[in-house]
Amino acid sequence: MNQLALLPSPALALPALIAAADDATRLRFLEFFAVTIRNPHTRRAYARAAGDFLAWCEARGVASLAGVQPLHVAAWVEALGRELAAPSVKQQLAGVRHLFDWLVTGHIVPVNPAGSVRGPAHSQRRGKTPVLAPDEARRLLDTIDVTTPAGLRDRALIGLMVYSFARIGAALAMRVEDVFVQNRRLWVRLHEKGGKRHEMPCHHNLEHYLAEYLDGCELREDRKGPLFRTIARGTKRLSDTPLPQANAFAMVRRRAGAAEIGTAIGNHSFRATGITTYLKNGGTLETAATMANHSSTRTTQLYDRRPDDVTLDEVERVLI
Repeated sequence: MNQLALLPSPALALPALIAAADDATRLRFLEFFAVTIRNPHTRRAYARAAGDFLAWCEARGVASLAGVQPLHVAAWVEALGRELAAPSVKQQLAGVRHLFDWLVTGHIVPVNPAGSVRGPAHSQRRGKTPVLAPDEARRLLDTIDVTTPAGLRDRALIGLMVYSFARIGAALAMRVEDVFVQNRRLWVRLHEKGGKRHEMPCHHNLEHYLAEYLDGCELREDRKGPLFRTIARGTKRLSDTPLPQANAFAMVRRRAGAAEIGTAIGNHSFRATGITTYLKNGGTLETAATMANHSSTRTTQLYDRRPDDVTLDEVERVLI
């Protein structure tokens, strides 16, 4: 039996350099994405990077994988740097480097041409995610019409990200059973990156939002079903389909517009807003890291936007 037949349809859209190679090369290429990467977002990003790089090589006369040299990778990185930010370039280079590592260990190519290529220098001490002031976040939550299933869902989702510092991916992956009672309080269970399971008690506002959502949309008995769902077409009721991340982003922008919030926020803004507000009210960085399920406080510091207030105060000293 041909092993390629076991793999999904992406085999039909292989980069030309891979499609022109033998079965062993094509199989090893596909195994890299199917076997070594579990996170769907990472898989998509690395597949896009590999496809773009191999297409770039083919356009410049590289006839096979064996013909890819460090100079090709370096020139590609240089070209990317004129179009993309340094973190994006580093991510794409990482995808290509990991792919060729996999091809080397599979004896498809003798050496990794990306192994010696350095990415652009990048140091980040302050996150770029737009954040809301506490009164803006409060206004956004209060302006949501909760007389509809969509309103109950949206308030519960935004509240979850604000009060539990949840990533949007972890929030949308939740099932109804991931909202549970423990020690007479409502808790949430988040399935984070790398298979990490993170549980924490709910803020009293979040407890109220989730309870009204579960009861108002009659979800409590569907314990294995997705917690956050799309609205069924033409019914204005919840479907059985999990809410996609793109739909959540569109919802956030729509709700922000309705609340007359000028900041161009996205799904991640609520995580940064919650962490910053917690720290402003006397919370510690170490505890914030635990609540956000960060392995290092250095990551949490990227969400701490308290220095923004200091900077604004200093700017206003320019009395001209």
